[in-house]
Amino acid sequence: MPKVTINDFLKKKTEGQKITMLTAYDFPFAKIVDEAGVDAILVGDSVAMVVQGIENTLPVTMDEMIYHTRMVSRAAERAMVIGDMPFMSYQVSVEEAVRNAGRFIKEGGAQAIKIEGGSEVAEKVAAMVRSDIPVMAHIGLTPQSIHRMGGYKVQGRTEEAKRQLLEDARVLQEAGAFSIVLEAIPMDLAREITQTLTIPTIGIGAGPYCDGQVLVIHDLLGLFDRFVPKFVKRYANLKEQATDAIKKYIEEVKKGDFPDEEQSFK
Repeated sequence: MPKVTINDFLKKKTEGQKITMLTAYDFPFAKIVDEAGVDAILVGDSVAMVVQGIENTLPVTMDEMIYHTRMVSRAAERAMVIGDMPFMSYQVSVEEAVRNAGRFIKEGGAQAIKIEGGSEVAEKVAAMVRSDIPVMAHIGLTPQSIHRMGGYKVQGRTEEAKRQLLEDARVLQEAGAFSIVLEAIPMDLAREITQTLTIPTIGIGAGPYCDGQVLVIHDLLGLFDRFVPKFVKRYANLKEQATDAIKKYIEEVKKGDFPDEEQSFK
């Protein structure tokens, strides 16, 4: 089956078709997500929180992100794989940003990268695109900026903040980004940005008017319950199901019911 490309993203926007994206961090989940028919898999730096058990995304390293991206790329036959640039992998210089973005493509097997930030990262976005690295931008609530923002707060509520986000989106489009994630912003502002841009917007906590949506797979499946953002909809509760299964296993082992002859060799 053909791989989803950045041209498919642009075509979907033009034709008014919604884009679907989920995170995945390993082979089994990436295979499930891919076979279900999602358009793109984001190997998010959220791996720090939902897999590594860290309180925020800041500590995850480039080497760790490449490791997870490589596993996901092995599983994804159709979905576009997008590697998430971790904190301090692109902030220092344009050269370092391009080099690290290239690692996602060369070593991780990704087809694109995602980078947080507005106009301040436009030069780096442009340099990556000139190096044939497709770039998904990310504005609004950018988790790598939680210390500057004072926590996980909705962005773009004031007129000045709205104007800045609109300007950031325009500048990032001009820099060559093929799409932009809009996180935790009012839905009317997300609609305005979406209508203004020729490239697709991907919402997470940005309402229904974006060109597509993304969620963290562990949130969608009910596997992560340290906190549940307002914008999350749980489509399953796998943690509860897994707990029940493990308790049943423990009970059967203690009773001597497992293994029985069916699970034994003769």
